Amino acid sequence: MEQELKGKLYKFGDNINSDIIIAGRYLIYIEPDKLAEHAFEMLGNGFGSRLRNFQILVAGRNFGCGSAREQAVTAIQGLGIKAVVACSFARTFYRNAINSGLPIVECPELYNDVREADEIAIDLGAGEIRHGNSKYVFPKFPDSMKRLLEYGGLAEYLKAQVQ
Repeated sequence: MEQELKGKLYKFGDNINSDIIIAGRYLIYIEPDKLAEHAFEMLGNGFGSRLRNFQILVAGRNFGCGSAREQAVTAIQGLGIKAVVACSFARTFYRNAINSGLPIVECPELYNDVREADEIAIDLGAGEIRHGNSKYVFPKFPDSMKRLLEYGGLAEYLKAQVQ
């Protein structure tokens, strides 16, 4: 996992739920590419494809609320999104993201200062986001979560432990 993630952001509002991220009828798939084909489909045909032009999602409060489906995180990863920054996350989505190796950061101070297509840099080691000349601090990950992200998620971490 890269310690610093840079990219252009797409900005969502509050309460983006797991049904919006990936509709229940697509839960028959587990492949990131297949899920990405249908990601955010509820927001309009081709909306997910539009997100492929961005590397980071920024959202308001309660991102990932709704069901506990792990495919929501996998669909986001399938789009090529490197990280999600939000004012807050639904707890299950947060845990699913870490377990799947998707960096996810709570930083409510950033939200009102960015617009779609702005570029930001997230330094996971320092617990800092840079946007232009501004810096925003977020709580650093505990060592256990850092290890999961470094291995690309819980499954890869466990595989490495038994080898």
